[in-house]
Amino acid sequence: MPNKTMKVMLVDDHELFMEGLQYLLKTHGMDVVCTVSDGEKALMQARRTKPDIILLDIKTPNCSGLDILRQIKAVMPEVKVVMLTTSDDDDDLINAIKCGASGYLLKNTSAKELVEMLCELEKGEIPLSPRLATILFREFRRGQAAEESKQPVEKGGRVVLTKRQLDVLEMVAGGMTYKQVGRALGLSERTIKYHMGRIIEQLHLENRAQVIAYAVQMGLIE
Repeated sequence: MPNKTMKVMLVDDHELFMEGLQYLLKTHGMDVVCTVSDGEKALMQARRTKPDIILLDIKTPNCSGLDILRQIKAVMPEVKVVMLTTSDDDDDLINAIKCGASGYLLKNTSAKELVEMLCELEKGEIPLSPRLATILFREFRRGQAAEESKQPVEKGGRVVLTKRQLDVLEMVAGGMTYKQVGRALGLSERTIKYHMGRIIEQLHLENRAQVIAYAVQMGLIE
């Protein structure tokens, strides 16, 4: 549960889906301040209701989700926009992140995962499934090829991590929250956050989503 009431706006033209999502979020203590089915009205309603998070379908009537995303981020850069869509197209994901999306989730995400990811988003994480994180990581690495020579490596090209860091990385990449990892390892949530911070720093990455992608690439998880 979030510490404060999270204000959420929904943009989707599927009425039944939006009603179910609205009920789910309200059940978990979030305030759905607005629902919009017409893309052209999204920016106006966002400015009126000032949500913390916008869940936005990438395909909306009259105006594409990416266009809406660009408009909102240009005027309200502090608002976190998460694409919630059926499209698992690589280009849609990459373009959404480049346009300022704070996350990209598929509509087949479970209710529990969705709520947990939105709460993690408030803490600065990027909500992505491991597979989508892998795609994003691959694109990120293409743009960061020059940094490869700066990474400390051991035989086999792997970055040097301690046994404890590898344990934390594997559990987080497997979908466990920091609190769950801490409980499993007999450590505090703060200690797990510290370990993740060190892992991110050592791998020259930016966030947990890229760390998960690294774990997939190195064969720590499928």
